[in-house]
Amino acid sequence: MVVDVIPKRAPKKGKSKYFAKKTEYDGIVFDSKLEAARYKILKRYEEAGEITDLEVQVDFPCVITVEGEDKKICSYVADFRYKRDGEVVVEDTKGIITQVFTLKKKLVEALYPGLKILIIKDPREWA
Repeated sequence: MVVDVIPKRAPKKGKSKYFAKKTEYDGIVFDSKLEAARYKILKRYEEAGEITDLEVQVDFPCVITVEGEDKKICSYVADFRYKRDGEVVVEDTKGIITQVFTLKKKLVEALYPGLKILIIKDPREWA
């Protein structure tokens, strides 16, 4: 009896499912070139005084209370949060909008009243 052995494939190194390339800028590793480009622009806005309190990779825990007990559903990490004209702005840069992102966006906006997540497809957008 002859048994063919099929070699296992080596795991892909650093390849994103959507071909995003991790990019480092200012000592921060971003998930994509788009996100890094948006950061550079937001930093310029901050330096010019157009925005304040720029934050990167902001965590929003999605927790619901069931029968008096807190249950964590998931966590959503926004790319950026900052203040513009006294208002808090939350942004996420997206090349591709997935079903999971759409669901998490709706969940976070429901759990955090008044919060609206802006989707940025072009880093030069000024929402």
